[in-house]
Parts: sequence; structure tokens; C-alpha cells
Amino acid sequence: MDIDFPLVLVVLTFATGLIWLADKLFLRERRLDAARANGQAASPDAQVGTVDEADEPKEPYLVDLSRSFFPVLAIVLVLRSFLVEPFQIPSGSMLPTLEVGDFILVNKYAYGLRLPVAGTEVLELGDPERGDVMVFRYPKDGATNYIKRVVGMPGDTVRYRNKQLFINGEQVESKFVARLPPVELRRESLGDVEHDIFLTMGRPGASGEGEWVVPEDHYFVMGDNRDNSNDSRYWGMVPDELVVGKAFGIWMHWKSLTSLPSFDRVGGIE
Repeated sequence: MDIDFPLVLVVLTFATGLIWLADKLFLRERRLDAARANGQAASPDAQVGTVDEADEPKEPYLVDLSRSFFPVLAIVLVLRSFLVEPFQIPSGSMLPTLEVGDFILVNKYAYGLRLPVAGTEVLELGDPERGDVMVFRYPKDGATNYIKRVVGMPGDTVRYRNKQLFINGEQVESKFVARLPPVELRRESLGDVEHDIFLTMGRPGASGEGEWVVPEDHYFVMGDNRDNSNDSRYWGMVPDELVVGKAFGIWMHWKSLTSLPSFDRVGGIE
């Protein structure tokens, strides 16, 4: 079962903050009142209505825990929701750009500030552009994070035939680079972005063929590993409200627990 980490983080931050605030406003004063009353009963000569700092009753464990964790959780929530969020690449659909085990950083404000969990845009700062490597929530369940490259913009007509990509009737330029059996490496130009793609050698181009018109506020996305990517060719467009952010860098590579982390792939994402 997948854990909705953003939801868990929001709930924990809200809960610890609420407990800390309730203690600050109400519960601590009640503890002090009880301590003052007990002090008067035990020591008739004690000054009325006072309690020594050393004798202040100990905070309940839950309050102490909440006071300690709330600032940390709040900072993590703000950073993760509005600035930068880390992700790990689980599949090879974005080869050769991203490999399985790459840990990437995603700019959360490049496409506007969005509320955590709900994804509602509260401040418009920009929109996805053709060629961007974009993280989004899978339209079929609205929860699973996917990463693909933006190919079609709102209003575009996208066609894919014989492993050739066409946008608004014009063939997207791709240059042969090398044969790396079982794949062919090509260099593709999408708008101002040049990036590498893989095409599987010897496999017919019929898979994923078709023509699509991108609706308003939607995006057509594809994996760079063209013959091994579950993308818009099969399940449709990505609506704007499911956009998470723009992937901009690789900060570590760690394929599995049985291997050692590597920093050889640290750098920007084309």
C-alpha cells in the first residue's frame, strides 16, 4: 500500500501545532493553577498565587513531543510544498535522461505555488513549457507521482507515427547519435530543449501510435525511452491541477539497498 506522505506530513504538522498551541493558551495555565493550589495547601507560609520555576509541573509527554517536533515538521512542510521536493526514479521510462535509482530535485514553485495535498494553485508564477521534465500525479488515480517530458501544450495537435513525433503537422527534429543494442540513441529537439531519447531497435513502430488534440489546461507527456514508457499515448493528458513541479537536478544515484550510493550523476536535467 502506498503511503500518501504529503497528507501524513500535513496531518502531523497540524496535530502537533494544535497540541502545542492548546497547551500554550490553556493547558499550561491550568497546570500552574493546580500547582499553586497544591503549594498553598502544603505550605501555609508560601506566597499566595506563586509557584517556583523549579517546582513548575512537568509537561505531559505528548505536549513535550509536539513542542519539539512542530517547528521541524512546519519547516519541512513549507520547503517540500512550496520550494523543492526530492523524488527517486523507480523505472526506466525516462532513460537515457534519468536512470532507475536517480534521486532528483523538483522545483515546486516553477509552475506556481500550490496547496499541499489539494494541489490548488494559490499564486500563478509560470506554466510548463515544451521540453520540460515534469513531475505530476497520475491522472488515473490522482495520487501516484509520475515523471515524463512535456511534449504537447494546450491546443497542440500531437501525432506519433513510425516512431516519428509531429507537433501541429511539423516533424520534430531528431538526429541519430549511436546504436547501443538493443536501443538506438537519438538527439531530439523540442522547442528550445535538446535531449536524448531511446528507440528500441527491431521493434515495430505501431505501439503507441495515434493523433491527439491537447485540451485547454492539459499537457501531453511522453517518456524519453519511447518504446518503454506508459504515458499520454495510452492514458491521456495531464490536467493542470495534477502538476507537481519541474525536475531540475540529480543529487544522488542509489539503485538499491545492496549497492552503494553514487554521486557520479550529480548535475542538471536537460
